[in-house]
Amino acid sequence: MMGTDKMDMDYWKKSWLQEEQRSFRGWDFSALSGRMDEEALPWDYEAAVRTYMSAAAGNLLDMGTGGGEFLLSLSPPPGRTYATEAYPPNVEICSKLLPPHGIELRQVYSDDALPFADGSFELVMNRHEAFSCREVHRILQPGGVFITQQVGGRNNRALSEFLLGEHAAPADHHFCMEPVCSELQRSGFKVIEAAEVFPLLRFRDIGALVYFAKIIEWEFPGFSVEKCYDRLVLLQQQLERDGYIESVEHRFMITAVKI
Repeated sequence: MMGTDKMDMDYWKKSWLQEEQRSFRGWDFSALSGRMDEEALPWDYEAAVRTYMSAAAGNLLDMGTGGGEFLLSLSPPPGRTYATEAYPPNVEICSKLLPPHGIELRQVYSDDALPFADGSFELVMNRHEAFSCREVHRILQPGGVFITQQVGGRNNRALSEFLLGEHAAPADHHFCMEPVCSELQRSGFKVIEAAEVFPLLRFRDIGALVYFAKIIEWEFPGFSVEKCYDRLVLLQQQLERDGYIESVEHRFMITAVKI
């Protein structure tokens, strides 16, 4: 092994196991600052959302708000801003964090049954949250805007396959821009903007990759340091040679108006 001895391997394994045990709250990846680089997207979801927010006089909804950090960063209008979240730990965080800012949180249990009346919103925003096109159409007013940035079905798949082999999450080639645009159109939307990219993600140390893979469990199902140790050692050797480990992400963004 390239410059690898038992002392190195024992050190790596101990540090990777520590990363595996680190806690994670909300949707805050600050622990990976400087250890993971994401290629910039060609669009600016936040700027787009702010533009539509400033023009909206009615109610706003943030679907899948996570820990509420992004929504609060927008300083949304109190009294007419709503958020949904399904993941119980995040629901607990947001139920304390959001109401003091005039934001009403509602827990969701199904994409097909959102807890809102027909035509409740002028703007529905969604970053990386599952959704039903017909249900979003139902809760929007006529002329209301739906803006979403999604993680596509081929996100990090090669890296997942390298680490997990036959147990890797299969790629979903149907979850990409064009099929989702078509479904939105069939559901009564007019798509006004759409774009799709495959940006690069680089890890600067293997511990950062371990932390990431443990959190993103739906892309790295069953990942553990013990189970994937031999592959992690190979990646460590590659990192020492190249300075990083690279993965290919998949993103698309769509803005649509209810007809």
